[in-house]
Amino acid sequence: MSPPDHFERLGVPRRFVLDQDDIDKQYLARSRALHPDFHQLGASSERQASMELTAQLNEAYATLKDPFRRAEYLLQLEGGPPPGSSSQIPPEFLEEVLEWRLRWAEAADDSERARLERQLRERQDEMMRNISEDFSELERGAQRDATLQRLRQRLDALKYIQNLLRRR
Repeated sequence: MSPPDHFERLGVPRRFVLDQDDIDKQYLARSRALHPDFHQLGASSERQASMELTAQLNEAYATLKDPFRRAEYLLQLEGGPPPGSSSQIPPEFLEEVLEWRLRWAEAADDSERARLERQLRERQDEMMRNISEDFSELERGAQRDATLQRLRQRLDALKYIQNLLRRR
């Protein structure tokens, strides 16, 4: 029997679209049950197991609460290509990223930078919606290999937008 994945650890369905409140609720319930403080009087092995399970639960929560990390993890579980393995990022997207960088460098003031940041966040949201749609297609039995490859390319491209937002 294989060890539980992050979805099983939190008791949520294995899919991309998840309710954040449900993730939080499941995490808190499981965290209370596993927390080492509740096992202080137990045997050393029980305390150690509690600490290990709590660490695994924390990792599951950190991964699944973040949509990008959840997408990366789910793609891995689905047998998709690993990060950076896509054939290439489309040249027109790379041109778009270059344009964003130039616009940012040339921004005259804080209000213009704030406007650019809002636009970048909108672009990020649009890309996440596309990723969500791809995962939905995968659940419906779409062409598996093509969809997994497209997901990898979209996630790799999204990293560019996230990096732009971090560098602001």
